[in-house]
Amino acid sequence: MKTVARWLLAGSLVFAGISHLFWARKEFQAQVPDWTTEVTTLDKDAVVVASGVVEVMLGASLVALPRSRSRIGLILAAFFVAVFPGNIEQYTKRRDGFGLDTDRKRLVRLLFQPVLVAWAYWSTRPSR
Repeated sequence: MKTVARWLLAGSLVFAGISHLFWARKEFQAQVPDWTTEVTTLDKDAVVVASGVVEVMLGASLVALPRSRSRIGLILAAFFVAVFPGNIEQYTKRRDGFGLDTDRKRLVRLLFQPVLVAWAYWSTRPSR
């Protein structure tokens, strides 16, 4: 079960990361907090590209580096926590993106983030 969950997560990450780089760059920019450009000195597009590269690397690592699975799972859980402010800003500033065009849809998206954190953690823990 964990293997299937981990592979599904890995595939989702690689797909999402590639979409950051190509067809969904504008959509992902809606999730980049305004303050990010001040802190990093990168524009929103550069943040989207960088996060897309990180997602592809993390997704591929889940499959390609089985001995590092636990560490990658922790890094991935931390990544999901790190991008959460973008989801909060999308909700609070009512930014549309990915069909999240109502407050209710954006709120549901917020509630899904802890599921991603738990999924990354659980699927990469050694079985007892």
